[in-house]
Amino acid sequence: MSAQTATPSTTPPAGAPAPGWAVLGPGGIARRFLSQLPASTGTLVAAGSSATERARAFADEAADHGFADVRAGEYDTVLADEAVDAVYVSTVHTGHADLVLRALAAGKAVLCEKPLAPNHGTAMALVDAARQAGLPLVEAFMYRFHPQTAALLDLVREGTVGEVTHVDASFAFRAGERTGRLFDVATAGGGILDVGGYPVTMAAAVVQAATGVAVAEPVELTATGTLGPTGVDEWTVAHLTYRTGITASVRTGVRVQDDNAVTVHGTRGRIVLTDPWTLSEDPMIVVSTVDEDPRTLSFAGAQPYALEADATTAALAAGAVEAAQMTLDETLATARTLDRWRAAIGLRYPFEAETADVPTVSGRPLRVRDDAPMRYGEVPGVGKRMSRLVMGVDNQPDLAHASAVFDMFFEQGGNVFDTGYIYGGGVLEGRLGRWIANRGIRDDVVVITKGAHTPFCDPESLTRQLLESLERQGTDHADIYMMHRDNPDVPVGEFVDVLDEHRRAGRIRVFGGSNWTLARFDEANAYAAANGKHGFEVLSNHFGLAEAYDVPWDGCEHATDPASKRWLEERQVPLLPWSSQARGFFTGRAAPGDTSDAELVRCYYSDANFERLRRARELGERYGVPATAIALAYVLHQPFPTFPLFGPRTIAEARSSMTGLSVELSPEQVAWLDLRD
Repeated sequence: MSAQTATPSTTPPAGAPAPGWAVLGPGGIARRFLSQLPASTGTLVAAGSSATERARAFADEAADHGFADVRAGEYDTVLADEAVDAVYVSTVHTGHADLVLRALAAGKAVLCEKPLAPNHGTAMALVDAARQAGLPLVEAFMYRFHPQTAALLDLVREGTVGEVTHVDASFAFRAGERTGRLFDVATAGGGILDVGGYPVTMAAAVVQAATGVAVAEPVELTATGTLGPTGVDEWTVAHLTYRTGITASVRTGVRVQDDNAVTVHGTRGRIVLTDPWTLSEDPMIVVSTVDEDPRTLSFAGAQPYALEADATTAALAAGAVEAAQMTLDETLATARTLDRWRAAIGLRYPFEAETADVPTVSGRPLRVRDDAPMRYGEVPGVGKRMSRLVMGVDNQPDLAHASAVFDMFFEQGGNVFDTGYIYGGGVLEGRLGRWIANRGIRDDVVVITKGAHTPFCDPESLTRQLLESLERQGTDHADIYMMHRDNPDVPVGEFVDVLDEHRRAGRIRVFGGSNWTLARFDEANAYAAANGKHGFEVLSNHFGLAEAYDVPWDGCEHATDPASKRWLEERQVPLLPWSSQARGFFTGRAAPGDTSDAELVRCYYSDANFERLRRARELGERYGVPATAIALAYVLHQPFPTFPLFGPRTIAEARSSMTGLSVELSPEQVAWLDLRD
């Protein structure tokens, strides 16, 4: 187990000072944390609030728990306090992100109340910040740190009830009036985000224990529920199915009282937790199997808030970024699941809407970092320098998620985005345009717009789609426009004529073709030269280290064969290759004996490509980067201009791919990777 996931000892070294804690957001849950903190190895040294008087009142209460001289102040004052080693963030859900980022920037470990963030997009940004800072970030599902939970998972691992088949878990209560944060969409109210994460994380933990996977996430999720008059979820039931076939039923709400229990069903019996969230003094587990009479296990006296505090400071002492009881990857999987649960019942908060002005997670203006690793090039006619990496927009499920990924890419120096008329039925290019407008950076980015896809690949459809794309994006021009497909039944001059017309009108700066044969590309430019028109200046075909023997979709073209490479080198046509990492061939998904992915087999499986993969891994070990980074570096080091497209689904995937920017390859290494020596 790695140093970042191992469970550190919660006992500080002999003679070491007690870790200093600060509470940020002194509300009701913070008082529960305060009541158990004396059982931890830490001490409370400060309390912070946006209202100083609230912080002072909390500091005064701390004396009743044995913490004298607790300093009180506004957040920045507390975070600047050198005696503070770790902070407990317990504001409303929508206040978490700002304080987590400020605390990490101040060098503090963070224990943040659940949910870490209202959605997966924001959670990604916070997890990324913790990993970049090398500081612990722990989502405070306190039951995960209780010995009852550990015992339950041990029983599952040991097969006490045979093979696990189903988990039933609930956390729901009836609030009185429909007032306050629980019923306010502006503070991400409702049951799913307030307590729905408990049954979701419990089901995942049981599946993980039963199957041995590190992170369990449902492959199917359906749900029903009721949104109340204030717009939040008041009662909802979700049904989850995991990859191994284990199912779960999870329930939550803020207007219906449930049993708030967990039952794990197996082929030989069941395990029942009547107080799974460990709110009582003596939670118990009842084990019933076909082999023996029911038995009860008691876990009296444990104080989970103290245990989660100690796990956080132990991680800090060990130089880890997470606690093993609730890892960052589990936090991200939980956020995705809660997003899906909300989507299934039609709950989206106004601040997440596709038309919302979603700010940066930090709230600060977006800027390129001073240490940004990006490489740059130029395409004549665009008028801006272009990042050598191009961000595809087709893997972003909502505006919050897209904003987080796009922000990270921009901060790392990325400024080129690839979109298409057909992506998401038009939603995705509209989402990109909304992000650009929210950030006010249209002049700083290069937008590649594609249209005229089969079966609407004709001059009239091209014009109609271009105008509609510009309207969706909220802009008056495409920096680069590419026909998404070719239609050989249309004389090439007709396409050149209409593209030239749009370019002269200022709606296009540069144009070219995606998935065009090289012969047809040459034919278009011969027509343009003979008729005084602008020609095709960019090409976007499949290209990468792996040679393609087929293409994933009908109408695609590749340029991975030797003749195409010679053509590109001779003409120096800028290539914007898609699938430069061969749709996962270099990620570890491909192996000669694994033919489960028929598309991967059809397009890339060959002895030559597996030798390329072996060489990429060998070179990657030398550089300390994954094989995917070597595959990207190969594309970047071609003897013709390349701007490879990549479509990361997460910030972590984007960072992994971007490690290829740091790799310098010699011409001899490029040839060696391509089996040319």
